[in-house]
Amino acid sequence: MTSLETRAAVTVGAPPRARLGRRFDPEKRRSTLLTILLWLGVLYFVLPLWWLLVSSTKDNAALFSTFGLWFGGDLSLWDNLQTLFTVRDGIFTRWLVNTLVYSVSAAIGATLLSAMAGYAFAKYDFPGRKALFSATLGAIMIPLTALALPTYLLFSSAGLTDTPWAVIIPSLVSPFGVYLMRVYSADAIPDDLIEAARVDGAGEFRIFWQVGLRLLGPALVTVFLFSLVATWNNYFLPLIMLNTSELYPVTVGLAQIQAAASAGGGSQALFSTVITGSFVSILPLIIAFLVLQRYWQSGLATGSVKG
Repeated sequence: MTSLETRAAVTVGAPPRARLGRRFDPEKRRSTLLTILLWLGVLYFVLPLWWLLVSSTKDNAALFSTFGLWFGGDLSLWDNLQTLFTVRDGIFTRWLVNTLVYSVSAAIGATLLSAMAGYAFAKYDFPGRKALFSATLGAIMIPLTALALPTYLLFSSAGLTDTPWAVIIPSLVSPFGVYLMRVYSADAIPDDLIEAARVDGAGEFRIFWQVGLRLLGPALVTVFLFSLVATWNNYFLPLIMLNTSELYPVTVGLAQIQAAASAGGGSQALFSTVITGSFVSILPLIIAFLVLQRYWQSGLATGSVKG
């Protein structure tokens, strides 16, 4: 074999990656593309928050005369906060407390109900289980606005409209939470562990509370956060259920302030006050996520090690 044939044989026999490595690196290209997409996702979610922060430091005139994504003029954050918490005799504080009560109560109740329903769907075999679970999945596809009017008529006939229960009780139902807990319970809770608890004489309710819930930590935190955010940001349900201003959550209350200011012919422009109120209203959600994410991550890490 000549030297030319030898070089040709070595070249042909070389691995494809070795022959193409100098000209094309698919891993590097894929990493760059994913990095760009991740940064675009970060900008998509962070820019509105940044605009809200910047706008809450401006007065009404600066809102329309300066660049929206950067500070301009004198910082008016403190003045905006004073106006926010003093307008209409400081009713914003009442709205904030209402929102906290509605959201935490609904989130705790929705988490417990979803955990019990998901555990039952995953670990018990009973007549109609597949049909009920299919109905639960179908409920995820129904928009909440389509259920608003029937819910109002139902609560009106029961005399519960214009009460906190009109906001809390409908928020206890979370079809997505039931689905998530069912999927997580199926893998996170071994059947052998349940059988061992039954052999030791534990009842089904005790097994769920002392065994099941301990293994469902990450899923519980996930459902709690989803329910908390959904109830906190809910606008349409409190709008049709509540008539008393003192019972409003932050979403409806801020809209009422803006509507009242606009109805006055613009003589009392409260754009900066409403924006500052929106910024203040998202701070508890950010704090809740920062506090709970460590339990979320630690639970997921523990599950991966045990698996």
